[in-house]
Amino acid sequence: MRYYFVLVIFWIASFWTYSQELKIKKNQGGLFSFGVRTTSSFFGDVNSFGFGGQMRLQLADRLNTEWFGDFTRGNLKNRANRSDYHIGWSVMYYFTNKVAPPVKPYIIAGHCFDRTVITDNLDKTHSVVKNSSAIQAGAGVHFNLTERLDITLIAQYMFHLGKDVHAHINDDGDLHLETHKGTGIEGHLLLNLGINYKIADLWYGGKKKERK
Repeated sequence: MRYYFVLVIFWIASFWTYSQELKIKKNQGGLFSFGVRTTSSFFGDVNSFGFGGQMRLQLADRLNTEWFGDFTRGNLKNRANRSDYHIGWSVMYYFTNKVAPPVKPYIIAGHCFDRTVITDNLDKTHSVVKNSSAIQAGAGVHFNLTERLDITLIAQYMFHLGKDVHAHINDDGDLHLETHKGTGIEGHLLLNLGINYKIADLWYGGKKKERK
């Protein structure tokens, strides 16, 4: 798929510059990175797959922030398709203060705004739309290939707040799109696999570098 191709291109481009020395001051606050990722959402009635991207700005040795956007799409028995758009932020807490150990685990939690569109494949005018927000929490791990470059795997559970939308297929084959009014919570598992590159230390002040 196209988003896998994008990941490969980003990987190759990153290796052109990974050998450059990563200049940091006495702590890791200010490290800025950029990355792309694949995204998988596992709902009860349909599984969605897509792509996204993220930026990270580290605040301290053990505290990082991530700002992301994702798009996923899935099909319900080829009768309807579901598209989800996420844009939000997360806070990451590391279990180690080392800059780039081979494996760097962490816990993560955050918030996002989301848009869900479910459309009948046989009638594009037959659709339901939901705009709401969500909270998510889980765990992740960086597999550091170099001091600058890492592969990251994240598993989170996401709760969508607000009204819910669903697609149902009756025994006779008719498709019903439903919107449940009121405040509800819809949860699903969210998996991300991405590659990230540390661009610079934005708060670097010319102090002597200290690697831990």
